[in-house]
Amino acid sequence: MKKLLMMFLSFQLSFLVLVTPVLGEDTEPSYDLNVSAPSALLMEASTGTVIYEKDADIPLKPASITKIMTLLLTFEALEKGQIHLEDQVTTSAYAKSMGGSQVFLDEGEVQSVDTLIKCIAVASGNDAAVAMAEYVAGSEEAFVQMMNEKAAALNMTATHFEDCCGLTDSDTHITSARDVAIMSRELITRYPQVYDYTKIWMEDITHNTARGSTPFTLSSTNKLLKQYPYTTGLKTGSTSSAKYCLSATANKDGIDLIAVIMAAPDYKVRFDDAAKLLQYGFSVSRIYQDMNQDDLEMAQVTGGVEEEIGLMYESQFSYLDVTGKDLNQVTKEIRLKEEHRAPIKAGEVAGEAIYFLEGNKVGSVNILYQEDVHEARYKDYLKMIFRIYLT
Repeated sequence: MKKLLMMFLSFQLSFLVLVTPVLGEDTEPSYDLNVSAPSALLMEASTGTVIYEKDADIPLKPASITKIMTLLLTFEALEKGQIHLEDQVTTSAYAKSMGGSQVFLDEGEVQSVDTLIKCIAVASGNDAAVAMAEYVAGSEEAFVQMMNEKAAALNMTATHFEDCCGLTDSDTHITSARDVAIMSRELITRYPQVYDYTKIWMEDITHNTARGSTPFTLSSTNKLLKQYPYTTGLKTGSTSSAKYCLSATANKDGIDLIAVIMAAPDYKVRFDDAAKLLQYGFSVSRIYQDMNQDDLEMAQVTGGVEEEIGLMYESQFSYLDVTGKDLNQVTKEIRLKEEHRAPIKAGEVAGEAIYFLEGNKVGSVNILYQEDVHEARYKDYLKMIFRIYLT
C-alpha cells in the first residue's frame, strides 16, 4: 500500500510539472503552447509587452495583412485632415484590375473613403486598397514609399513593402510576426475607431456604375469574430506562397491583445493558433494603470521672469504583469530636477514619475513643464523690486 501511495504522489508531481505555467523574466512561457504555425507572437497593446513568441523575427510573406499598414496610413491622413470620410474616390482602371480578394469596383465607379475603408477592413478588397492608396498619395508607387518610410519610423526592421495590398508574390515583399504586431499596435492604439470597421461581420454596399445600381455584400474574412467572443479585429491574409496569416486583436476586461500568426498551413490552423494565444494571454495578463490625473505641485524657477511654473505628466502609465504579482503594491515616486533654471520651454522634461514593484523599477513617465518662462534681465529684476516695494 505504501509503495502504491508513493507511486501516486510521484505521478501527481510529474503531472504538475508538465502543466503548471512557469514564466521567466522574458515573460515567455516555459511550456509549449503547441502553436502549429512556424512563426507567431502575442503582444499586449497598451505597453507593447511581448508575452509569447515563436521565431517571430523570420522574414515571411505577409499577403493581405499588408493592408494593416494601408489602413494605418489612411487613418493618419484622416487625422491630418488630408482626406475626409465623406470624400468621393473614383476607381482607376489599374485599381479595378487587381486580382485576388476584391469587392469588384468598376473603372470610374465612385465610393466614399468610409466605404473603401470597410471594403479593405471587412472584405480585404485589393481593388479598394489600391483605390485608397491612389487617393492618399496620387499613385500606388508613392503610397508604397510612404509605407516603407512608416515601417522604418516604427523600427520594423524585417519589413519591406512592394504593394499596398499584399498581392505581390516576391521574396522582397516581406515582414515578420514582430513587425506585424508593431504596426497592428500602432493602428489600434492611435486609431481605435478602426474597430468600427473590423468588428463588422457582414454589411451591404452599393455599386453605382453606368450599368445601374447593384447591392454587394461585404463578408468578413476574419472568422474569429464568430469563433472567439472577445475578438475586435484585425486582418487576415493568404496566398499560395504566404500561406495563411492573421493579426488578431481582442479585448477582455480592459486588456487589448494582439496575436500574430504567420505562414500557417491552412486557414483553420491560423484561427485556432490565434485563439489559443489570446486565451493564454488573457489568463496570465494583469494590467496596472495610472491615469496620472493628480495635480503636481508648482516648481520654483531660478533666474526667470516668473518665480514658479506648472508641471504635468507626459502620459498615463501602464504596466503588464504575467507572473501573478500583487499590483496593489505598485508605488510611484516623483523625482524632479534639483533646479529649474530659466529659460524654460513648455514641454521640456522637468523630471519623471518612477514606478516600483517589490523594490524594482517597472517603468516611468516624464514630467513636463506646462509653459514657457523667459530668463530674467536687469529690467525684470527692477520690476520685481518695485513690485515688492509697492506691496
